[in-house]
Amino acid sequence: MTQIIKCISPIDGSVYAERAALDGEAAEAVVAKAKAAQKAWADTPLAERIALVEKAVAHVGETTDRMVEELAYQMGRPVRYGGEFGGFNERASYMASIAEDALAPLVIEESETFLRKIEREPVGVVLVVAPWNYPYMTAINTVAPALIAGNAVVLKHASQTILVGEHLADAFAAAGLPDGVFSNVVLGHDTTSDMIAGGHFGLVNFTGSVGGGRAMERAAAGTFTAVATELGGKDPGYVRADADLDAAVDTLIDGAMFNSGQCCCGIERIYVHESLYDAFVEKAVALVNSYTLGDPREEATTIGPMANIRFAEEVRAQIEEAVAAGAKTHIEKMAADDGGAYVTPQILTGVDHSMRIMRDETFGPAVGIMSVKDDAEAIALMNDSQFGLTASVWTQDIDAAENIGRQIETGTVFMNRCDYLDPALCWTGCKDTGRGTGLSVLGFQAVTRPKSYHLKKVTT
Repeated sequence: MTQIIKCISPIDGSVYAERAALDGEAAEAVVAKAKAAQKAWADTPLAERIALVEKAVAHVGETTDRMVEELAYQMGRPVRYGGEFGGFNERASYMASIAEDALAPLVIEESETFLRKIEREPVGVVLVVAPWNYPYMTAINTVAPALIAGNAVVLKHASQTILVGEHLADAFAAAGLPDGVFSNVVLGHDTTSDMIAGGHFGLVNFTGSVGGGRAMERAAAGTFTAVATELGGKDPGYVRADADLDAAVDTLIDGAMFNSGQCCCGIERIYVHESLYDAFVEKAVALVNSYTLGDPREEATTIGPMANIRFAEEVRAQIEEAVAAGAKTHIEKMAADDGGAYVTPQILTGVDHSMRIMRDETFGPAVGIMSVKDDAEAIALMNDSQFGLTASVWTQDIDAAENIGRQIETGTVFMNRCDYLDPALCWTGCKDTGRGTGLSVLGFQAVTRPKSYHLKKVTT
């Protein structure tokens, strides 16, 4: 029986899109076509590969109306924010700009006697399993460098944003990418696991849940397939006594609530120096109370529904458990909160690390705020987590921020900002966040393998 993959719109619970999943035979045919196309693509001059990827990116920029509308229906992002093309373009363009240097051979010796060097070679076919929360930007993080480096790419997008893969496929086709070099597929979990277990890919890049990442690694076990994972976080913000309070409130609360809190690197817990704690909470509550929860198709809406009712149920469960254990909520239920996908954004105080709201990934519009007495207490609390994606420190003292950063178990340390991917820096994590390497020069290393040349010249 053919498996049907459905996107249930969080706007009203209707089926927005549905597609038939490929069976194993059809999936293998797609990969075989990708493998057949990859060698010629790798032999294409780098400048041509870059130009075609940039042309596809530009095509997406010419169709942002489609992007904005589809994102509202698929995962609930308000139309007022205009989609994701800004970040999508920034990341792809940066990776294109550094490709020549990043992929250049490392020459150890070039003399009359020897040529010794290390070159970067594409891994072959890259499977990108992309998430729904930032469906364009997370996909392009790997798709752009993988293609530029000479790989073929097979993209499997999340069911919640099933049309995003089609949009990208349309763009690469319009740009003139050779047939088979980029493929969008709709697959069920079992077929995906079978394809990985069959050793069909040179690299599997997965962004999603911890459980999903473990499933990917289990599927790849024994195949020696490289698996790169980014599995979310419980990212902390720390406001020191010398912080710019207004800037800290505005940025950290936006980092906690934007996209209905559905950000891998969103702020999920905040620690504030005791001297600023009361003022921070007061300002944070006022800011959240200014939000308009509602239909994402309406320009007035600043926070839309969560992407799925089951995600909303987890947020409500964490809040209810925290309140039962003594926490206090500060935001009254908003008119649009229907007990389903539309969730009132929430600020909680009186929280501690015995509560799931401060331990488990919430991935929704709720954040707990705790008072701390000094850096040492803040560092201990920030490290008291199974995750390690980003951490945000608010201070006017850059030396202090660097010192604190060296003690935090995390992939990225921010000072006076948060919830941002700098394409020039490596996007990575530790602990249960996984061990991927995306963007920056290191992003090209992740989608290539080294090949050494030790060439002794004939001398007379």
